[in-house]
Amino acid sequence: MTTAFVLGGGGLLGAHQVGMLRALSEAGIRPDLVVGTSIGAINGVFVTADPPGAAARLDRMWQGDELRAAFSEKIWGRAARLARSGTHLHSLEPLRRVLDDALPGHDFADLELPFQCVAASIETASARWFGSGPVVPAVLASCAVPGLLPPVQIDGTHYFDGGLVDSIPVGRAVALGATTVYVLQVGRIESPLEVPARPWEVGLVAFEIARRHRFHEEMSSLPSGVSVHILPTGGDGLPPGLSQFRYRDRAKVKHSIERAHTASASYLAALARH
Repeated sequence: MTTAFVLGGGGLLGAHQVGMLRALSEAGIRPDLVVGTSIGAINGVFVTADPPGAAARLDRMWQGDELRAAFSEKIWGRAARLARSGTHLHSLEPLRRVLDDALPGHDFADLELPFQCVAASIETASARWFGSGPVVPAVLASCAVPGLLPPVQIDGTHYFDGGLVDSIPVGRAVALGATTVYVLQVGRIESPLEVPARPWEVGLVAFEIARRHRFHEEMSSLPSGVSVHILPTGGDGLPPGLSQFRYRDRAKVKHSIERAHTASASYLAALARH
């Protein structure tokens, strides 16, 4: 049996995954491989760097200042960057420093477990999976949200956020040989969509329809012998909107972590009884 953790995308909602990882650790469930997209690539690379200590390390990172510092530039700084670049609000350098300082080495080979993350190629309009070579650029490419962060150039090709092409990559984990998959989603698939009421919500809702459709298509075509467990967040996630990309609300982050931990621990306990 090969166990995979699949960590989906979702901005601030990625805090749910921290609670889920704590519940999995407490239940004695350790992955053989990890697949991540966007914020799930950030959380996932920490799991593969230090499987026993990842939940505690991520808890400190999410509830401390490291992650928020990567997106805490003052509004006039963001406005100036947008004016200069014409495409994005934030720099990738603070997040790059967080990853460089925290990871055990520069290469995928330095991680304790096999890890893959996905990014969307601009030039080829396709998914590229990274599982070897320099790890930090790959993770940055996977979480380069269009409009918030600049595209990441790797080997002459530019990449945007992996959620554009595979937001909850169960199929990739199965293709890599996983027979038991734990899906660490962020709450979006638990709550119904609403008709957009503001201009910026139109694209977000359209994206949400596409990502959910792909996920359900993958779930309906799983090969026999594969079991997939979708861990609960313990409540509805945020509706599609700009609030899911804000990293400043410490109380909301703590609540998301604790709620997902409680719900996932109950789910795993029930699973063990059966």
